[in-house]
Amino acid sequence: MKKLINDPDNVVADALKGIETAHGDRIRVDHENRLIVRKDAPRTGKVGLVSGGGSGHEPLHGGFVGLGMLDAAACGEVFTSPVPDQVLAATEAVDAGAGVLHIVKNYTGDVMNFEMAAELATAEVRSVVVADDVAVQDSLFTAGRRGVGLTVLLEKILGAAAEAGAGLDDLVALAERVNGAGRSMGMALTPCTVPAAGKPTFELGPDEIEIGIGIHGEPGRERRPLATADEVAEMLVEPILADLDFSGAPVIAFVNSMGATPLLELYTVYAKVAEILASKGVTIARNLVGPYITSLEMAGCSVTLLKADEEMLKMWDAPVNTPGLRWGV
Repeated sequence: MKKLINDPDNVVADALKGIETAHGDRIRVDHENRLIVRKDAPRTGKVGLVSGGGSGHEPLHGGFVGLGMLDAAACGEVFTSPVPDQVLAATEAVDAGAGVLHIVKNYTGDVMNFEMAAELATAEVRSVVVADDVAVQDSLFTAGRRGVGLTVLLEKILGAAAEAGAGLDDLVALAERVNGAGRSMGMALTPCTVPAAGKPTFELGPDEIEIGIGIHGEPGRERRPLATADEVAEMLVEPILADLDFSGAPVIAFVNSMGATPLLELYTVYAKVAEILASKGVTIARNLVGPYITSLEMAGCSVTLLKADEEMLKMWDAPVNTPGLRWGV
């Protein structure tokens, strides 16, 4: 295992020190509870947005704390859900009396721990569970579909709506629309290595790729021979289009690196994704290309499509200023 770390047991704590040092103008870090919190939170009259999950997916979630996105993120150990006490502390840190919305990826540990925190909170708490992965209906870590790339788009759209003053009920309704209109599919060229484990999360031959992986290295639909970028794009887009009718509305297209795949390769995949969508009569209104929900140093990519209505596009275009995403400011 070759990694730029100090002690495998202190990876998250060490990273949080660096995040605080680099981005202290926008966020503050609660080192005891391992939280990243918007510097000006709580904000009177604003619904607080809280998310979180296992570390190792950066910039998700902590890198999306700031103006126009999240108010706080709870950072679990690598690939491990934050505990209820962490989520509760994050909820209390952003509660300004207008309620708090939990954004939760559909993994059993995350769902359970966020539910427990919501039950303990004195604030009014509502939750949305992101479940957009078309690869599998049930997996090693979920009941139902996994929450993957759509999480990034949902946090941006809901963050803008909360910034504009939307109430808790309106945010939940918007989240449900986004959840129903987005689908994702991912693949891996290589596994990754969790520092505490010291060995790859799965084995993959030099001439093999895994189609339909989860963000923790969970197995997907099938293992196939190494393929070209165009062929991989087809393997990812076709199941998405088969799962949801994307005709009749523009889409936000998101091509994501799993961590090690560079932009040179991502743009090659994006070009084919755009070509496939155009051939199906699907119009891309907005796009995002880059490493935004990663799996440590895993090589591979994912594709997320969101069938976007006018409000979603407006919220997507709204200003955002976080360590991991910034425009319009």
